[in-house]
Amino acid sequence: MWLPIIIIISYLLGSIPFGVVVARLFKIDITKYGSGNIGATNVLRTLGLLPGIVVLLLDLFKGTLAVYISTLILKDPLQIILCAIAAILGHMFSIFIGFKGGKGAAVGLGVLLGIAPEIFLITVVLVVLIIIATRYVSLASIICPLFTVVLMICFNRPIPYTMAAIAISLLMIYKHLPNIKRLLNGTERKVGENNG
Repeated sequence: MWLPIIIIISYLLGSIPFGVVVARLFKIDITKYGSGNIGATNVLRTLGLLPGIVVLLLDLFKGTLAVYISTLILKDPLQIILCAIAAILGHMFSIFIGFKGGKGAAVGLGVLLGIAPEIFLITVVLVVLIIIATRYVSLASIICPLFTVVLMICFNRPIPYTMAAIAISLLMIYKHLPNIKRLLNGTERKVGENNG
């Protein structure tokens, strides 16, 4: 009975386009600037460090809150992870902005924080190292979900969590296909470069 309700709540929670909301405080439509993406990276490039961090944390919080609510009510790992995926899908395909959205990296990290805090910490370290070494946020967003699958197996997490990590990785790779093409072409923008 509760599962469909919590899935809908998780989707709506994930659908809140914090990048759009924060940018509007600056009287900017973030979808018309830089890459047009509503995620933290585009907000960072367009509006600066503080707005970018705010959006990153808010998007991350959406994933963690979805896991927290579902854990509180549902208990079952499979049902919890379905709600977590709903939150990520909400971010990627937000009902509030015409079923468009971000690429899900921050929300995915938020989900990871909720279901596997130790793996979250390792993944965050890897994200930071990749960005420092390459200055490509997109590369970190592509590699880390795949790395998370390996960690789920190594840490012997519940099978639904591992299966979800695989599904989320495939979703994120799909959303990052334009970035992958630009990385291969050498045209992907790095952190610190303008417009994108």
